[in-house]
Amino acid sequence: MINITFPDGNVRQYAEGTTALDVAKSISEGLARVVLAASINGEVRDLSRPITSDSTIVFHKWDDKEGKQTYWHSSAHLLAEALEALYPGTKFGIGPAIDNGFYYDVDTGDRVLTPADFSKIEQKMLELARTKSEYKRTEVSKADAIKYFTEKNDEYKLELIDGLEDGQITFYQQGNFTDLCRGPHIPNTENIKAVKVLNLAGAYWRGDIERKQLTRIYAITFPKQKELEEYLVMIEEAKKRDHRKLGQELELFMFSEKVGAGLPLWLPKGTALRQRLEDFLKKEQIKRGYQPVITPHIGSKKLYVTSGHWEKYGADSFQPIRTPQEGEEFLLKPMNCPHHCEIYGYRPRSYRELPVRFAEFGTVYRYEMSGELHGLTRVRGFTQDDAHLFCTEDQLKDEFLGALDLTRFVLAKLGFDKFTAQISLRDPENKSKYIGTDEVWEKSERAIIEAAAEAGLTTTTELGEAAFYGPKLDFMVKDALGRSWQLGTIQVDYNLPERFELEYVGSDNAKHRPVMIHRAPFGSLERFVAVVIEHTAGNFPLWLTPEQAVVLPISDKYLDQSRKMLELLKESDIRASVDERNEKIGRKIRDAEMAKTPFMLVIGEKEAEAGTVAVREHGQGDLGTMTPAQFSELVKARIDQQLKRN
Repeated sequence: MINITFPDGNVRQYAEGTTALDVAKSISEGLARVVLAASINGEVRDLSRPITSDSTIVFHKWDDKEGKQTYWHSSAHLLAEALEALYPGTKFGIGPAIDNGFYYDVDTGDRVLTPADFSKIEQKMLELARTKSEYKRTEVSKADAIKYFTEKNDEYKLELIDGLEDGQITFYQQGNFTDLCRGPHIPNTENIKAVKVLNLAGAYWRGDIERKQLTRIYAITFPKQKELEEYLVMIEEAKKRDHRKLGQELELFMFSEKVGAGLPLWLPKGTALRQRLEDFLKKEQIKRGYQPVITPHIGSKKLYVTSGHWEKYGADSFQPIRTPQEGEEFLLKPMNCPHHCEIYGYRPRSYRELPVRFAEFGTVYRYEMSGELHGLTRVRGFTQDDAHLFCTEDQLKDEFLGALDLTRFVLAKLGFDKFTAQISLRDPENKSKYIGTDEVWEKSERAIIEAAAEAGLTTTTELGEAAFYGPKLDFMVKDALGRSWQLGTIQVDYNLPERFELEYVGSDNAKHRPVMIHRAPFGSLERFVAVVIEHTAGNFPLWLTPEQAVVLPISDKYLDQSRKMLELLKESDIRASVDERNEKIGRKIRDAEMAKTPFMLVIGEKEAEAGTVAVREHGQGDLGTMTPAQFSELVKARIDQQLKRN
């Protein structure tokens, strides 16, 4: 008999070799019908795999991240089976689950797939799903694996097998399709009830531009047709909210081939929005004892060798800038933290000074592959709302909680009230990715876990997602469409203070190492602005929007009155402009609506004589006639209402 421990701490005994599905059935037939996979001692597995020793168990259903990932990975195999049936001779690369659905990289030879093929592929997948084929796991030797895929003439799978160790290779079969795969998978295809092939893209094999370009087929599946229909509605809404589209329409930012891919140019309205975000956080940071600093956009290569960034990221970064001086090299700044370490260390520090909190809106540069660039969410140059806190070990928890409180404050003011805190730890199976000793990692990980618990956060834990110098608390924020974005982050770091030999003199008159906290509530301004655009659909909060009102004269006859009105608005700190175009008032109103300007102030003969404006609100219509003072009070009340609500 073996002991199975459930998430609530309850322990039951089962016969050795029982499966997770057997355990689910012992609880209820209802659970057994909906469970898709199970974590055994933290490893997500097929429900059919035997459990041979005392273990912990967590069941995963459709609503769980692990359940969806297993479901969609199984669906990728179903897609491959459909492609092999429809287009014999197709060769297969990799087919992972992604955040929404899955893809498979395939080589269809001389045949070129187009959107016209989508319906046929979907129908074939549903036809195969109805056969209720089981996903069967088989352990195979390396020699047998090579033999199988040699006979299929699939050089992509053979290359993958070449990098695997004998005794660690498994195949999965459903229906007439067999794939090289580690799993896990759902029990059978029956649960796949709705299918949509989404799009096609090119993908170089193994991400190498020197290799063959395969066809990447993106698709998504659901257990119910209604869920697919809801998802497709959400996709259409997401297209309308796409920050790249709205950024252009609202004249917020642009990209230029001459400037370079992934390097955004902020237009006046976008700059105004971005600066208001910066001013908002700067003001709050000053209240909380942060000291602003400024550091250059480049640094000596030696700086990043010391920090470890060159070792871990150098090969994938912008390459060194060589100067006329022999052996002198600089890097575009990939992170702000090494610079802040140098600022901390420029003079001796006493424990009485700690904590020290340095804050900077620092622009950094990282060379992302061109295929990975995406609007403002994935760029090569971006500005972090970076701060680094240097404190004693005794101060660590309070400082971490303070940074956490600031992050929650920022998210709330922007209307992001739904988020999960992800505790990102190092991968215990691959410690070579990280710097520092087991002891400091254990201390820093424990500090984050305890602080998150004390703050009452809803958390998930991800192994292998830590920074190379320390664990993180990442904020996974849901937008208005329910999509998850990684925004703010807080990190605990014992390693950089050690590498930079940072010190403070303690109350015992001895020298000690400070602990460092890395903290960025926005994450990067570029990414944050992109998410705000999509979250609000460009209808920004009144306190943040670049332009709060536009004055619309009915004709040129009322231009002077409109300009005087603009000056009165400016005196009340209302951001506004005058539409002086020789256009009909209907056109001006439509254009202001399209620009998502919150208020339109119309001036005609009656308003000019009375010194008033006819007020229209974006998306709401007429609000009546007001004096400048009354309109100013309206704006102030709306802003107060928004900020209090959040």
